[in-house]
Amino acid sequence: MLLSKDVALQTAAQLLKIKAVKLSPKEPFTWASGILSPIYCDNRITLSFPEIRTYIRQQFSSAIQTHFEDVEAIAGVATGGIAQGALVAQELGLPFAYVRSGKKEHGLANQIEGRVEEGQRIVVVEDLISTGGSSLGAVAALREAGCHVAGMVAIFTYNLPVAMQRFEEAACPLITLSDYDVLIEQALETGYISAEDLTVLRNFKDQF
Repeated sequence: MLLSKDVALQTAAQLLKIKAVKLSPKEPFTWASGILSPIYCDNRITLSFPEIRTYIRQQFSSAIQTHFEDVEAIAGVATGGIAQGALVAQELGLPFAYVRSGKKEHGLANQIEGRVEEGQRIVVVEDLISTGGSSLGAVAALREAGCHVAGMVAIFTYNLPVAMQRFEEAACPLITLSDYDVLIEQALETGYISAEDLTVLRNFKDQF
């Protein structure tokens, strides 16, 4: 669910302004899931812009305080959610940890870096949701460690049905600052994409 339509529009406008959104209909990008996509959203770029970085931190913090009760720690999903999660934890005065995609093959073989406690109520921070697989992998790791995952916040979601179904099955509430539909509408209005591009982008979404 979107935090609000106003936040969704503002976030989309900021992502477009800093060119965090890349379009390549003729040579699609390959996601980690193997899906070929004409659009790629690189939210890590937001970290290079203090004003936008601050806005995202404040909106994440507001979302957590409004929608999740008694949060005791913040966890970021490696790698995109690490910096964002640390900023939010600092804003809220909460402990922070991050979750790798898998256990290290050396040292302590940790998947969770930082200290989490059994029964601790945690909100997970992610930069982007595509199919939801890697994001929910972090949720599973935290639950295996005995944590109570209250939910997840993310900057952006592609709103793919497979992801929405996975989050529902995992009983993990998801709140995002913006999403695919708002982004492409904003991109058309600002001249970032053409009407032809919009058709390609809608056709991509319709295949799921």
